[in-house]
Amino acid sequence: MSTATPAPNASQDTTAALPADLQDERLIAQQGVRGWAGAFLSRLKSGDLGSLPVVIGLVIIWGVFQALNDSFLSSRNLVNLTLQSAAVGTIAIGIVLVLLLGEIDLSVGSVSGLSSAILAVGMVNQGWPSVVAIVVAVVAGMVIGLAYGALFTRFGVPSFVITLAGLLAVLGLQLYVLGKEGTINIPFDSGLVKFAQQTFLPLAVSYVVALLAVAVYVVTRLRVNSQRSAAGLSTTPNVMIGLRALLLAVVLLVPTYVLNRDRGVSVMFLLFVALVVVMDFAIRRTGWGRSVMAVGGNVEAARRAGINVKGIYLSVFALCSTFAAIGGLLAAGRLAAANQSSGGGDTNLNAIAAAVIGGTSLFGGRGSAYSALLGIIVIQSISSGLSLLNLDSSIRYMVTGGVLLLAVTVDSLSRRSRAAHGRA
Repeated sequence: MSTATPAPNASQDTTAALPADLQDERLIAQQGVRGWAGAFLSRLKSGDLGSLPVVIGLVIIWGVFQALNDSFLSSRNLVNLTLQSAAVGTIAIGIVLVLLLGEIDLSVGSVSGLSSAILAVGMVNQGWPSVVAIVVAVVAGMVIGLAYGALFTRFGVPSFVITLAGLLAVLGLQLYVLGKEGTINIPFDSGLVKFAQQTFLPLAVSYVVALLAVAVYVVTRLRVNSQRSAAGLSTTPNVMIGLRALLLAVVLLVPTYVLNRDRGVSVMFLLFVALVVVMDFAIRRTGWGRSVMAVGGNVEAARRAGINVKGIYLSVFALCSTFAAIGGLLAAGRLAAANQSSGGGDTNLNAIAAAVIGGTSLFGGRGSAYSALLGIIVIQSISSGLSLLNLDSSIRYMVTGGVLLLAVTVDSLSRRSRAAHGRA
């Protein structure tokens, strides 16, 4: 006499048959906060780590350097760290964009140096108004990026070769623009120098800006929830939105308090953060950004889906060089000078390393503009900590190289794990 086996739960069957991302949607819809937590743990187990490794690494780096020198987390040192991060961090935003396409730009350092040279020559030698010099420098960077994009899309030359050639050619152009003088000092009373060196938010305004950012986050998440609910999709539980908002408030208000104990929040650093937020919104919430991610994930599939692949490549290379030019202007203002070494040294490598260390994949299709922010803070933290310990630059290069290698290794292992779990 046969016995009937109990039928499996239908909802479990259908959930198991869904792709990984849709399984997460089903868990959140069915179990609320518990489902959200389960989906989060599922993503971690499958190798979808997001920014978690770099955040953990940053906490470890800060803890080690603070233990070795109690001046590391002082208000003065942290203000200096933010000032040092803005210029190269801005350049790194552009690197994030090209990495999302699975490409690279090796000339961003030279482009930043050229923009600083154009600015200095225009303002000091030619007597241009500051605004005109800044616009010309930024437009020059954008034109260089468009040239890269045109060569890439028209002739299929690898971006590595194009931008390596560009590195040398733009460096030569920088030296030509500077001429025999080699170094041009920018007046300390100019608006750019004051902006980069001396402009800080008033104490009350800095707290208002932090709280405003939290309010914008809450309103945005509630609006997204409303739209998803109307479309019959799962939503983020309001409790989770509240917890995230509370965490964001702590993350913003505590550093603001610490920075205000010294000079305060640099407006130049705030500009860098604003650029990160704007570009992250563009990547995640606009058709252009979704097209960038699609092209980075699979070029042929994106082309067959009707995406203007050539237009995406042109726009991304142009934006990368534009951000490099802006970063060069911020660096010139910070140093109050432009010279033959502007954009040289480790500028290029630090910008690329910041994007990768911050969590942008070298394989394309995965990353965030926030990678530039997290990555440059990691790199500048290492540099600042080693300087406080009176260790020379040789140690800094080796440590930064080790961190970069570790970041790429984690990315490779995570990519392999995501592919095995259907999340690639």
